[in-house]
Amino acid sequence: MQTNLSYILLFCCFFFIKISLAQDIKQIQKTEIPVVKKDTLLFNKKDSLFSTKKDSLLLKNKDSISIDSLKPKETVEDIITHIAKDYTIQNAKEKTVTLYDEANITYTDIDLKAGHIVIDYKKNTLFAKGIKDSTGYVQRPIFKQGNEESEQDSMIYNFKSKRALIYGLKTKQGEMFTYGEKTKRVNDSTVYIRNIRFTTSDKEIPDYYISTNKAKLVPGKKIIVGVSNLVLADVPTPLFLPFAYFPMTETSVSGFLIPAFDTGSSDRGIGFQNGGYYFAMSDYADLTVLGDAYSNGSWGTRISSNYNKRYRFSGNFSFNFENIVSGIRGFDDYSKANNFNIRWSHNQDTKASPSSRFTASVNLGSSKFFRESLNQFNVAQTQTNTLNSSINYSKTFVDTPFNMAVTASHQQNTNTESITMTLPSLSLNMDRLYPFAGKDGVKNNPIQKLGFNYNMLGQYLINTTDDEFLTSKMFETARSGVQHKTSTNTNIKAFKYFTLSPSANYEETWQFDYINKEYDAINDLVVTDTLRGFKTYREYNMGVSLSTNIYGTFNFNKGRLKAIRHTIRPTVSYSYRPDFKDKYIKEVQQSALATDLLPYTVFDQGIYGAPSAGLSNSIGISLNNVLEAKVAPKDPESDEEDEKVTLLNNLNFSSSYNMAADSLRWSTVSFSAGTRLFKDKLALNFAGSLDPYQVNDEGDRIDEFTPNIFRLTNANLTANYAISSADFDKSKKKDEKDNKSGNGNNNPADTMGANIDPTNAQGRRENNQQNKTTKTELYNSKIPWTINLVYSANYTNNGVDPGSIGVHTLGFSGNLELSPKWKVGYSSGYDVKNGAFSFSRFNFSRDLDSWQFNFNWVPFGSVSSYTFFIGVKSSTLSDLKWDKNKPPDRTLF
Repeated sequence: MQTNLSYILLFCCFFFIKISLAQDIKQIQKTEIPVVKKDTLLFNKKDSLFSTKKDSLLLKNKDSISIDSLKPKETVEDIITHIAKDYTIQNAKEKTVTLYDEANITYTDIDLKAGHIVIDYKKNTLFAKGIKDSTGYVQRPIFKQGNEESEQDSMIYNFKSKRALIYGLKTKQGEMFTYGEKTKRVNDSTVYIRNIRFTTSDKEIPDYYISTNKAKLVPGKKIIVGVSNLVLADVPTPLFLPFAYFPMTETSVSGFLIPAFDTGSSDRGIGFQNGGYYFAMSDYADLTVLGDAYSNGSWGTRISSNYNKRYRFSGNFSFNFENIVSGIRGFDDYSKANNFNIRWSHNQDTKASPSSRFTASVNLGSSKFFRESLNQFNVAQTQTNTLNSSINYSKTFVDTPFNMAVTASHQQNTNTESITMTLPSLSLNMDRLYPFAGKDGVKNNPIQKLGFNYNMLGQYLINTTDDEFLTSKMFETARSGVQHKTSTNTNIKAFKYFTLSPSANYEETWQFDYINKEYDAINDLVVTDTLRGFKTYREYNMGVSLSTNIYGTFNFNKGRLKAIRHTIRPTVSYSYRPDFKDKYIKEVQQSALATDLLPYTVFDQGIYGAPSAGLSNSIGISLNNVLEAKVAPKDPESDEEDEKVTLLNNLNFSSSYNMAADSLRWSTVSFSAGTRLFKDKLALNFAGSLDPYQVNDEGDRIDEFTPNIFRLTNANLTANYAISSADFDKSKKKDEKDNKSGNGNNNPADTMGANIDPTNAQGRRENNQQNKTTKTELYNSKIPWTINLVYSANYTNNGVDPGSIGVHTLGFSGNLELSPKWKVGYSSGYDVKNGAFSFSRFNFSRDLDSWQFNFNWVPFGSVSSYTFFIGVKSSTLSDLKWDKNKPPDRTLF
């Protein structure tokens, strides 16, 4: 019994020991400590405790954690696809694949093309190089990964480490071409290069490059180089930089803008222009801050911003301020002036809102800003005589006939320094309604054609000067008012060939200020006071017109001229308007004589003027003429149709006769004529007025007709003519037809001098393909050219003095291409009356492929000056430039 009990106890001890050992083994496997395999306690073969091999607890060696951790990771992550034109050799023993002639492999996002490629699966490497043939070393490796592409002489790439060793690298990052002798690619984001050249020239032999011994390139972000040297046409220059940083991001980045130094101004001393900082604030807006500074204390700043949100709006804003110092402090000629200019352009996309729109075009500031500007690039604006601004908001009320517009406007004369502003102007318009129209809007009879419309205009008008602008004084003389207008009309067919159109108009004017005049006996003058208050007056008129069309055709049987057609459109009208001024007339004594009275109305200085004075019962006459011709084609056997040519666009005459007037019943006869000749290249316009009455010695009209029926009081003639060398080139006629039909690319902005941006600090011409090499062809004896001529003449005759010509000028502009890359632009004019040239400007430009040369010159006049620029076209190296300018001389007396 004791023996059995002993066996039972021994078995229980053995069982508990066995369970304890199994749990220890599991814990060792979970902690993945490989050294436990050598523990003698666990692997003692003589130990009877471990002699049982079939124990499931001890033989559980398929633990997923420990087994997977010991598996080698696959080096090749994807399928390698390869092809070759000549042959493909697969070596199973060495585990290599050799491709020859137009070899191409693709692996993940890698695409490699080369003449010779070797894939080594043992070393996890890829080797690529070109091949030699009779033409030389061809089929150089072209390596693409993602958006990055490079060309090299040979390369080794490791699949496992993703590192590469490259010889003879050529790659492009943005606008920058990079050439490297030996390149080590550490990873996807860092590349180290030895004996490297940077350039924006895409030629096989670059126009220029920046040479350095070592550099670090982060694809798509930046290039950092050590000591570098500028090389022009493979000739090193003495220009060195201790280090350089080239941003390569595709998006805009902030950075400094290098200024241009100015040493040509004697009265301001030495200084610099257009230096500052560019802020890339977001994808929708940027900010540029530039400044000018001179040794005599003059300075200027320019703040500009561009913004754009797709399908919503776009625009730009600029603020220019200049503090101009003249003379020396303490002397009598010392002066100080502050000038400014604000520009804002805003355009709302039509997709943003179908029923409302907001636009702005603002140009306001000091009248002397451009004439006294420190900055050379404002010279082109010195001839600007007016500044205009307009901010508009319009809205259409859907499913109603009403639409509204709110406008703030500004007009400024830089010569007189007078400023007129409306802050704001509100208009409400109603489309014409036909209340008596039939079903579905049918209008067959005069009643159904009877239409009504309405519009309201409210204004707050300010008249001020430069000195009072943006001060409280500018509001002291402001005027305001509202005007309502409504009208109705219809038309009736009369006598088969005539159209009878009766109409009626009604106006009501509200004014919120009026005047009151009183006689000051002490000073013997009339004092006018402007008072605030509501005043109103009403007007109406009615009339009827009768019009028709008369056609006359003259046919010809010989020659190409087939027919001439004359269209005459005569109109006779009658209008009646009562004398409304009598209702509002007041009188004020204007001298010590009590009977010396001055009539006036309280509306005389109102924003919409006073009520109409005098009874009008007048008949109006107008006559319009159009002359056209039909010309047969030059080849009578061709299928072309007869050409319609306009000989006279218009020849108009108009006058009126007031039956209610006691004298001078006939008004002056106004006339105008216009035509286009030489295939619409010459545009002629002529206008003037004829007076049937004589004048007295003071120049006032008297009730006596002139002996010659009419006296020419004024006339003006303008002519515009454009001609170019292409007009004489018959071989280009077909190309011109293709361009007109949309098959060509006839861009007027390519005309020399037409696209010069005077605010561009680099003075470069705008070109969307700046870095592309221009393929030139010899002109032989042909030199392309264009000429634009503008002629203007004005004649006046007051009837007392002999008639005189007030304006008589000839303006001309154009360009001349001396060679495919040499261009000359010009603009000038000649005042025939005064015998002098007007503002003249010349531009000389040379396309140097990756570089650009510009020379702008104003040879004479008060703004005589020049600007010189030569620099790299690419924006990446825009600071690699040299510019020089000579500003206009300051007028001291």
